[in-house]
Amino acid sequence: MLTIKVLGPGCANCKRLEQHARMALEQLGIEASIEHVTDVSKFVDYGLMSTPGLVINEKLVSSGKVLAPNSIVTLIQEVQAG
Repeated sequence: MLTIKVLGPGCANCKRLEQHARMALEQLGIEASIEHVTDVSKFVDYGLMSTPGLVINEKLVSSGKVLAPNSIVTLIQEVQAG
């Protein structure tokens, strides 16, 4: 199963990124587990330098920006393709 994590302290940008990730999943018509990680010590584990961060299947794919749903769709497809 696909796993998506939004890394951030819970700010407006983090919440918006999470919403965009959910929209991307809807567009793709797939299920995924989405988790919002607010523990700063976990950010370091992923190498995150600026929030919000987006992790797909334990790989940091974006940091420091709120991606559009279409961009997240592309990232999900790339991760799934291997």
